[in-house]
Amino acid sequence: MSATEPRTELDVAVEVNGEPRRARVEARRSLAELLRDDLELTGTHLGCEHGVCGSCTVLLDGVPVRSCLMLAVQAEGRSVVTVEGLADGDRLHPVQQGCLERHSFQCGFCTPGILLTAAALLDAQPEPDEAAVREAISGNICRCTGYESIVDGILRAAEIAREAADGHAGEGA
Repeated sequence: MSATEPRTELDVAVEVNGEPRRARVEARRSLAELLRDDLELTGTHLGCEHGVCGSCTVLLDGVPVRSCLMLAVQAEGRSVVTVEGLADGDRLHPVQQGCLERHSFQCGFCTPGILLTAAALLDAQPEPDEAAVREAISGNICRCTGYESIVDGILRAAEIAREAADGHAGEGA
């Protein structure tokens, strides 16, 4: 696009964390930029901006996607969940609680992407084994840990979700 060409701007309507949101964006604007810059949801982190690191992962209609690779206009009429939308008020999502209990993260840069990836895993597979957890988060890079505490936290999250479903929340912590 040359400096003299007019910018193509489009209206985008998307549900973000359960709330309808609207924005006017350039056609080439990424979903990550829409979330961070226009909607001020800065929990979605931008790392590599090539879809490799996973820090920009959000859930699109329940499926983990790299928001740095997706255009904002592609989210039109769809549902997006960011890390800000995981908790239910003051009640943490099981992946947040499990990772908190197992001290899963250090610097926190990878945290949003891993939490959303893990939430999608637990929705699809409520009782994952260690291999399934490792496979699910294999596209998320963490430079601080050896992943052991992250895997432990996600496995703990599965226990928390099962306990809550059985009416025994809080046991076994």
